[in-house]
Amino acid sequence: MALNTHLDHRNPLVFDTHELGRRPGALQRLTRTIDAPRDLGIQGVIGVPEGAPVELELRLESVMEGVLVTGTARARVKGECVRCLEPLEQQLEAEFQEMFSYPDADDRGRVKAEPADDAEEDEDRLFIEDGLFDLEPVLRDAVVLALPMQPVCQDDCPGLCSECGARLADDPDHHHDAVDIRWAALQGLAGSLEDGEKDEMSGAEAGVDEKQEK
Repeated sequence: MALNTHLDHRNPLVFDTHELGRRPGALQRLTRTIDAPRDLGIQGVIGVPEGAPVELELRLESVMEGVLVTGTARARVKGECVRCLEPLEQQLEAEFQEMFSYPDADDRGRVKAEPADDAEEDEDRLFIEDGLFDLEPVLRDAVVLALPMQPVCQDDCPGLCSECGARLADDPDHHHDAVDIRWAALQGLAGSLEDGEKDEMSGAEAGVDEKQEK
């Protein structure tokens, strides 16, 4: 069984359920502002800066199986626009709901051995340990799901010029004269022919001059 180990009640993302009790239907509402842990978001794309404030609103409900936690996290996220590569900052609101199960215990408080068939299912479950639960894995999943995979500074961001890399939002009239590569090839050929004709004319004029001198 995948149980939390050595939860520290001083950790701001660890919550105590003792006050809630184990009577089904009991409710508790909590608000807490924490410092964002490291790598809260999509690494290298967008996320909540480490240490930035994250506002949490939680609703804890006691049920037969454990404690059902429903909540909302709010924070400012920072990243880079995928179109123009400029820094961006946005408000994030992530909602989540997770069940933290009570570990089944015998009359001496020890965790019972679970059947082997349930081992894989238990790996995906979160448990309450000594009345405490750790919200961090739930928060991380919720934030990642709420973040845009391709963040933009504004919905109509035109991005960068594909030819010179200029930021198009700064110069709406920015453009380059388009040249059809087929015409460019013909222009090059015409230029070569003109140069050849000039050389022939120069050669002919030189011949005439030589005859005149004789």
